[in-house]
Amino acid sequence: MRSIPIAVVRGAGDLGTGVAFRLWKAGFRVLCLDIEKPLVIRRMVSFGSALYEGRIVVEGVVATRISFSDEAHYLWQRDTLPVLPDPAGRSIDVLQPQVVVDVIMAKRNIGKTVIGMAPVVIACGPGFAAGVDCHAVIETNRGHDLGRVLWTGSAEPNTNQPGKVGGEDEKRVVRAPVSGQMYGRKAIGDMIKVGQPIATVGKTIVEAPLSGVLRGLLHDGIDVSYGLKIGDIDPRGVQRYCFTISDKALAIGGGVLEAVMTMRAKWRED
Repeated sequence: MRSIPIAVVRGAGDLGTGVAFRLWKAGFRVLCLDIEKPLVIRRMVSFGSALYEGRIVVEGVVATRISFSDEAHYLWQRDTLPVLPDPAGRSIDVLQPQVVVDVIMAKRNIGKTVIGMAPVVIACGPGFAAGVDCHAVIETNRGHDLGRVLWTGSAEPNTNQPGKVGGEDEKRVVRAPVSGQMYGRKAIGDMIKVGQPIATVGKTIVEAPLSGVLRGLLHDGIDVSYGLKIGDIDPRGVQRYCFTISDKALAIGGGVLEAVMTMRAKWRED
């Protein structure tokens, strides 16, 4: 077990889960890190949901919340992926992983991940320069270059525009109409019609902006601000998509795995 490389994935939302899933399936010991209460929209396919529920299974991979980094070794021995609330990344110093991947998706470099953290450091999305902030950057913008490994330069800048799914972009995103505490009125996977109540924020009812399947919704009881993304409706109406990792997440995960395996000689030397 000790000879198996450790990969720490910072960010356990749906994209971070796609990265962690690919690395886990490739045989790495994976630890996911996130904040105590992450804003997980696609929570049925996000390892970050374990921080709320204690445990979640995503496409056959069992993920469990831990309180201390040392517990990760215990879970790895039991074929379970650990998830730790550790936004500062203190566990990285403790575990000394061969690989660190930043999938925080802040759309900018917030200074939490630096190139010296591990023999192989990969960053996903805009705000990072390959060879300066990390060893490689993975393109996260939908389109021809999604999942591409960049060894120089940076990913495309944030477009502030959701990618098209089923022909819809901004309309499929559900945003908080006011600030307040959010509670869902529908479950992920429910088929809904335009105008149907799907959540409340404070005393305000949130109605579906279009018809389709409710693919994602924040956990109950989270305090949200006006305009924050709180849900996702898929106009394609395929319920299975709500419970499987997306094409985008798997493409980004594939790019990370390619970059890591390309640099595998470096962690062996270190």
